[in-house]
Amino acid sequence: MLFSTKAEYGVRLMVELGRRAHGHPDEGGEPVALSAVAEAEVLPLSYLEHLVAKLREAGLVTSVRGAHGGYRLARPAAQIEMLEVVQALEGPIAPMECFHDEREGRVLCSHEADGDRACATKLLWTRVHGGITKALAGTTLADLVEFAEDHAVREHLAGQVA
Repeated sequence: MLFSTKAEYGVRLMVELGRRAHGHPDEGGEPVALSAVAEAEVLPLSYLEHLVAKLREAGLVTSVRGAHGGYRLARPAAQIEMLEVVQALEGPIAPMECFHDEREGRVLCSHEADGDRACATKLLWTRVHGGITKALAGTTLADLVEFAEDHAVREHLAGQVA
């Protein structure tokens, strides 16, 4: 299953907002201008504007208007699962076109309507879907922020030694 640049860039946007919020008393952080995120992550601003609208609709980020406005996390990074982020950007996670996940969590296969026999591959796609969903739900934004900050510290220390 391939995720698009929507997921990649959107996750990078969220990590950058999370890094800037880290250690801030309310964990939402000061508002960050989208242009600053675009510059820091070397991403197209117009595309980030499209993505941040989806993240705002999903209640993952909030916007602040004004001269010192921008975007910040809607809640602490530790409370934001990457499953929420990816679904807000990509829509429902489906390993096959015929695969649908209902709100109740029941998996539907469009081939079930073909008669009495169920699609023989449904077990496989159900397991793939479950693995992806579990991995995304088990990873918080705080996990990614911590990883990014640890990596930045290592790079900084390596630069001092060289």
